[in-house]
Amino acid sequence: MTGEPLDRSIDRRAFLTRAAVLATASAAGATVALPAIATAAAPAGKREPALDRPNAYTKPRPEALADPTELTIAEAAWLIRAGKLTPQRLVEAMLARISTYDGVYQAFNVVLADAAIAAARDAARRPRRGALHGIPLAIKDNYYTEGVRTTANSFLFENFVPPYDATAVARLKAGGAILLGKTQMGPLATTRATTPAGVVTTVNAWAPANRNVDPGGSSTGTATAVAGRMATSGIGTQTGGSITSPSNAQNLTGLKPTMGRVSAAGIIPLTYTRDHPGPLARDAKDAAIMLTAMAGDDPADPRSQGLPEVPDLIDAATPVYRRNRVRLRWDTRVGVLPGFADGTSATALARQAYLTQLAAIPGVTLVDVALPEGWSQLTGGTFNNVRLPERSEPFMPYLRSDLRGFGVSVTSWLQGALMGGNEFITGQRARLLLMDRVLHELFDGCDVVVQTDPVPFDILGLPEIAFPIGFTAAGVPTGTILGGLPYGEDRLLSVVAAYQATTDWHLRRPADPSPAALRTRAADAPRLTAEQVAELTQ
Repeated sequence: MTGEPLDRSIDRRAFLTRAAVLATASAAGATVALPAIATAAAPAGKREPALDRPNAYTKPRPEALADPTELTIAEAAWLIRAGKLTPQRLVEAMLARISTYDGVYQAFNVVLADAAIAAARDAARRPRRGALHGIPLAIKDNYYTEGVRTTANSFLFENFVPPYDATAVARLKAGGAILLGKTQMGPLATTRATTPAGVVTTVNAWAPANRNVDPGGSSTGTATAVAGRMATSGIGTQTGGSITSPSNAQNLTGLKPTMGRVSAAGIIPLTYTRDHPGPLARDAKDAAIMLTAMAGDDPADPRSQGLPEVPDLIDAATPVYRRNRVRLRWDTRVGVLPGFADGTSATALARQAYLTQLAAIPGVTLVDVALPEGWSQLTGGTFNNVRLPERSEPFMPYLRSDLRGFGVSVTSWLQGALMGGNEFITGQRARLLLMDRVLHELFDGCDVVVQTDPVPFDILGLPEIAFPIGFTAAGVPTGTILGGLPYGEDRLLSVVAAYQATTDWHLRRPADPSPAALRTRAADAPRLTAEQVAELTQ
């Protein structure tokens, strides 16, 4: 339709080689320059992704005009550009909901009310910088924020005040975004949001009175803040499902980019070869706007260097119409894994309806794909545990001095410290074998593939997008995940944008907490044990 998606020009062998060097650097504890990714054709001139392109603005739905907290980024940007909404009014509307409902949701660790209002007033006086100008965001509490405490919900960092912003945060602010506050998360990014001692904090915005309904983790607070209309969008991190899981649990569109597409500099680390910063948004267009601002080369993070230019993600996330009917921007083969939609459960029925709806969009071809040989073994717990030494190594001084600082999440750090070097090396070899088979066998017959679990593509650093496809009988969202080839975020966004143009799941919002929920005391919250955390940890 319009040009070619980036995944068509990527040299898969070059990506595999880069992954091998990254694994070696991780094992050696070194920071090295990684090989550049080769492309089939050089881009025609250097182009910086723009936040002020026409497709970044969407005329608001009539039902969203009465309440600024209902707006997507693209809708709010349209109103701000037209002079029909001020950043201050938008920020104050979010702060009002935080004041009223966050006692139930417990999405935020800290709310920067005064600073956010001051930034909104300043935004009204400055020239617009694009679609993020004046947009209030929620920031996961493992991102450095200059002068603002960054705790990662842990004892270790409870008094840490960074002297600078994480690269991703700095880029969002440079695009005009406003920081509303820092959000709750699993301790050191391991599970759903709890205190360092394991007491459950953040709830699912779709079931605020029931703390046993999983809100997803570890980017729990960001998801609840966006779903609960206390922020227009937000950012999280993913090492083992921490963007896709809360997005699926709370009716959001979450995008975990390819390893290195967004710099991880200035983020408290979990696993060097698997940490992915990314957005949790209300739809594909908003996710594209956020990633456009966040992505790009950063001298402070070798993983982000030598990559292909960031494509037109915002245009990719804009539905294409032919004769008033939505079609895919690029013809795409969607791989369906064995058993993906089998059965009669609510999830299976939602998946069946999703595949039917997707197949009806011109340009989509559903194809059955087989799992590569050794899939269960290569993606199972034994090999997946080789991630643990990477998280232990930077924290060895803390492990030697006082284990209590790790709180309820200490087990995985101890496991990593005790794993033998031979196991780690064997695991890295298994990872490269898995990547080779995924790139050259699984993707031999498809362009994107449905996912039943985010972990395999987290292991490999491949992009994934999570989005809603329905609800259970209890009214809890059901979501799914699509995985793509290296740097294939543009194709993933185009598929989801077309699907969302033909459905309305992503437009639905949870009801406000009831008076009974508002009276619920945090003291009644359940508590996760160290054993439970060890089983759940990403």
